[in-house]
Amino acid sequence: MAVALYARVSTVKQADKDLSIPDQLRQMQEWCKGHGYLIGETYIEAGASATDDRRPVFQEMIAEATKTPAPFEAIIVHSLSRFFRDSLEFALYERKLKRAGVKLVSITQQTSDDPSGEMARKIFSIFDEYQSKENGKHTLRAMKENARQGFWNGSRPPFGYKTIEAEKLGNKGKRKQQLAIDPAESAVVRQIFDLYLNGKGHGPMGTKQIASYLNEAGRKHRNASWTRSRVHEVLSNATYVGDYYFNRMENKSRRLKPESEWILLKVDPIIDVQTFQEVKGRKASRAFDQVPSRTLTSETLLTGMIKCGCCGAGMTTATGKGGQYRYYKCNTRIAKHIQQCSNPAVPMDKMDTAVLDALADKLFTPDRVKQILARLQTQIKATQAKDEQGVKALQVELSELQQASERLFEAVEKGILPLDELLQQRSRRLQTRRQEVLTEIASHKRRADMPAIRPRQVELFCKALKEKLHDRDSGFAKAYLRQIIGEIRVTGNEAVVTGNSLALAMAVADTKKGTSVEVPKSVFGWLPDLGSNQGPTD
Repeated sequence: MAVALYARVSTVKQADKDLSIPDQLRQMQEWCKGHGYLIGETYIEAGASATDDRRPVFQEMIAEATKTPAPFEAIIVHSLSRFFRDSLEFALYERKLKRAGVKLVSITQQTSDDPSGEMARKIFSIFDEYQSKENGKHTLRAMKENARQGFWNGSRPPFGYKTIEAEKLGNKGKRKQQLAIDPAESAVVRQIFDLYLNGKGHGPMGTKQIASYLNEAGRKHRNASWTRSRVHEVLSNATYVGDYYFNRMENKSRRLKPESEWILLKVDPIIDVQTFQEVKGRKASRAFDQVPSRTLTSETLLTGMIKCGCCGAGMTTATGKGGQYRYYKCNTRIAKHIQQCSNPAVPMDKMDTAVLDALADKLFTPDRVKQILARLQTQIKATQAKDEQGVKALQVELSELQQASERLFEAVEKGILPLDELLQQRSRRLQTRRQEVLTEIASHKRRADMPAIRPRQVELFCKALKEKLHDRDSGFAKAYLRQIIGEIRVTGNEAVVTGNSLALAMAVADTKKGTSVEVPKSVFGWLPDLGSNQGPTD
């Protein structure tokens, strides 16, 4: 009888350093020789769990076994656990093989083909599944404790880091591992954050642009090309500010676990917290559920900012004479015709030029900018006492939340309370409120920390900005308007521009002698519409 051998171990490390596979093969070969079986195929699965069927070699074997005619009459395994550790999947695949006329035979757990043998195989399978889950539970418990002690659990480190051997030895005499910054990769991480916020002279870059830039420069993601998703993963990874969380996701489903089960592993930071928050703020402002994708990618200067002053609807692009002329036209007027809105369409070139000229020549002049900043400073001072009281109240609440969380964890550790779903929900609510309080405290502090601005900075800023706004080819104008202008309401020949005074203050404060004005960074939690900067367009 022709048979196939199937040998498996759970990890690649076992396959490289363990003797399990050679031993499985040796025993199966001797068993087949003793029973007079001819070995036709040998399938070796190195580094795959038997708790699911996502095993390429396993699937190849099943595909071969179910051909007509089958190239072998039986699959020989060392134990049934080598085939499957899930009782339901075991039964399904065994039935599939039986229909193809192929037996499944274990050399260490031999059973007959009668009902009693079938029951015995089911019992073996159920026990293997139970044992697998128990082993997984104890392994995870040990890995969580390893993470609590500050050690790495052996998976591939995040881009920007490498593993180094620690001084402490593990149970089997092997040195434990810790994460350390990789100099070459961390430099690329810092560059990605800088490109996303500042770009290379023409405003901030998007993830797709950054991926293209890195690939053209010959920088690799561990021998692979950069993609938009890889760049986004770097920009979203809180590990770079020093906080790596172990046990965040379920292995199979990849679902996020409750935060109460996460284990914080402190590592050396690559990016400072302020930069990470600025990136987070810019990503939030560009999210598709907040801003339509056409607003982010369109070359139209005022897309997403221009509104109808009559009915409040957005104004979009419209064309005339076969695309020869382009206009900004009220969406209500487009959808419901002239009866619902009488605001006329505005030629696009005329509107773009009028807005940029008004901003450069009338609004962003040294005298006007000084007035805006003085008014902002007055508003901040007027709310300073209230903000200080708010911060004190929030700090008290933060302390109470911390104490409540510690009491819950202490009760669980002492066995007073069970770690059930209700307790996990309570813990998540405490953690959520804690994050909200921290965000509110940061918001109060940002208002109080408005940078000191010298008159010379205002003059340099206005001079450089005027040149930039008139340069329509650089892409600077649109990027700058999206950061510092709230909306532009158009009624007939008049446009009212509402801006972000705090964003303007931050941009002026960053201006230094001999440097050019860059697109302002996205500051997390900027206060919208602290002032209304109005200027006619005619």
